[in-house]
Amino acid sequence: MHFNLLQPAEILQTLGTRLRSQRLAQNLSQNTLAQMAGLSVGAVRKLERNGQCTLETLVRVAQVLGLLGELEPLFKLQVQSIAQMQQAAAAQQRQRASRLRTGAAHD
Repeated sequence: MHFNLLQPAEILQTLGTRLRSQRLAQNLSQNTLAQMAGLSVGAVRKLERNGQCTLETLVRVAQVLGLLGELEPLFKLQVQSIAQMQQAAAAQQRQRASRLRTGAAHD
């Protein structure tokens, strides 16, 4: 599933569902997860139901489930290839977008 094709609410729902699957795979109840993470059961339920939570709640749950490594690359500056860097430099030099061409292709 590609997140760039989804609405924010759909992304949150997907993340909540994934975390629920991880919890169940580790045979943890919502109660146990909440206790281990220092959260209320309601916070865990809300996270699993619709993905709504604070960033701290997400980190606490990921920590208990052993998923902190999954958060590591999140928002990390991406190393680009030389071609991508050249393309970005060329784009910075341009002042306007290319004009649309009219002609035989549109007839």
